[in-house]
Amino acid sequence: MNDNSRAMALTIAGAVIGGVAGYILFTERGRELRRRFEPALDNIAGELNSFRMTIEKAAGVANEGWKLLNEAMESGSQTSRYPTLHQKSPF
Repeated sequence: MNDNSRAMALTIAGAVIGGVAGYILFTERGRELRRRFEPALDNIAGELNSFRMTIEKAAGVANEGWKLLNEAMESGSQTSRYPTLHQKSPF
């Protein structure tokens, strides 16, 4: 695809998007259509916000898990698990 055909395709796409936006915003039937879709869009926005909060909570839990794992690894490397040389197992 050369530059001229790409420019033509983008111009046509812009015209179509502008036409749809004009129809929805400035005609009575477009306003009615918009009124029908607004509650559904509000529900979708609420669900996406809820999903984002769930992801943030999961990321927080994972972060705390990594912190605990790192602390356990650091404290385990500083002290010996079996304090005497003769003890091999606690059982």
